[in-house]
Amino acid sequence: MKPSNVLLLPGWQNSGPDHWQSRWVRLHGYQRVEQHDWMRPLRGDWSARLEETVADADGPVLLVAHSLGCVLTAWWASHTRHAAKVRGALLVAPGDVERPDVAAMIHGWAPIARQPLPFPALLVGSQSDPYCSYERVQGLGEAWGARFVDYGERGHINAESGLGDWEEGHGWLTQLAQAA
Repeated sequence: MKPSNVLLLPGWQNSGPDHWQSRWVRLHGYQRVEQHDWMRPLRGDWSARLEETVADADGPVLLVAHSLGCVLTAWWASHTRHAAKVRGALLVAPGDVERPDVAAMIHGWAPIARQPLPFPALLVGSQSDPYCSYERVQGLGEAWGARFVDYGERGHINAESGLGDWEEGHGWLTQLAQAA
């Protein structure tokens, strides 16, 4: 699969320069799906942007979502006409936008879509994520029909988790691509 057809879906506030997603853009040439407003995310706007990006892709795509990007993926998948273009999704550390403290920061994203995803997915969750309990992340994986990876005590699986280029995560993405 061409690097430009690997679509990175950052979460709220985007992924900073030390985040593994930003490192993957630099290392592998993957495409970040740029949103209009990273600070005040609107579910409809973000979903429309993902829809047009997938529709415009010149072939099949892989999705690589972090945090709110995971919630976006599930919502978008429940409405899109282009799900057949997605060969797989790597979902990492979804944020629980139904939890009152998270919902207060990110409005309009609840409820989380819980239908099985129409493409293969791997969900990587942490036992110590401050934005989603371990029980909740396991439940989302089950609802989405995703294979679940317990990533231990890794926080929000972001730059603060000290993952660097996160080769292990990239290995999972490579497995998804090969299975497709």
